[in-house]
Amino acid sequence: MSEGDVTRTPTGVADFDSILGGGIPVGSVVLLLGDVGGGGLEFALTSAAKIGLVKEFPETRSFMLGHAGKDGILPDKMAYVTFSRSKEDILREVRLSFTKDFHESIDSNLLFKDFSKGYFMRTVVPTSWVGSDGSELFADNRDDDVLEALVTFLDANAPQSLVVIDSLTDLVVSETVKFEDVVALMKGIQRMAKKWQSVFYVLLTDEILDRRRQQMIIDSVDGVLRFEWAKFHHTSKRQRYLYVEKFMSVLPHLDQERIARFATLITSQSGFVVINTERVG
Repeated sequence: MSEGDVTRTPTGVADFDSILGGGIPVGSVVLLLGDVGGGGLEFALTSAAKIGLVKEFPETRSFMLGHAGKDGILPDKMAYVTFSRSKEDILREVRLSFTKDFHESIDSNLLFKDFSKGYFMRTVVPTSWVGSDGSELFADNRDDDVLEALVTFLDANAPQSLVVIDSLTDLVVSETVKFEDVVALMKGIQRMAKKWQSVFYVLLTDEILDRRRQQMIIDSVDGVLRFEWAKFHHTSKRQRYLYVEKFMSVLPHLDQERIARFATLITSQSGFVVINTERVG
């Protein structure tokens, strides 16, 4: 459940959790920063799917979460926030990429909140393209600020939760959302995550922002996990890697064991998996 006095929520990536001392410290906002297809989204979905399966079938806990994660604190609920994609689009992608168990777990255990209607309101995208049926999945049909609507949603749903925000990229490239407001919101979420006792996974595509602005985002979160592709020399083969770029409560574990990076794999059966731990020296 904890190492010392730190309560942790398992990520569902067993070999990673074993290094972290059981998972992500509760109250953390973690930026999943990476290349397109580098594994950040799959990491978040794997966590949600496995936690959902364990909540439904407690007897699978050791199998799903591994030895290190099996004693961690599971969130009371899980939420998936999106600004430009529908729930149906996300579930279709999960269905095509992972097993039926993963798909059913995400479908039944995640509260989806789609802010597409508000996000696209002042753009050329017509309302009919983002849902005009009045569904509760969409932001209210008012001239509301998307960030204010997000705050209202988090106040009601974030406590004791795992929250996936997909993605910060949508917000920082929007012409209608001020970047300074996004940074302020992230700092606010970082403060409230401790009170809410929740864990946030926030996705951001690497190098979308200039270096200064990306660093401002990095400074507003507790931890940064970087997901990237690397190409082997003299071959066309590529490998995904995970780096822990920032995380005060995690990096000492990695430094002690001289861990430089994690080689990763994404499979339909197990989702995001660490296949090798590469050490320095």
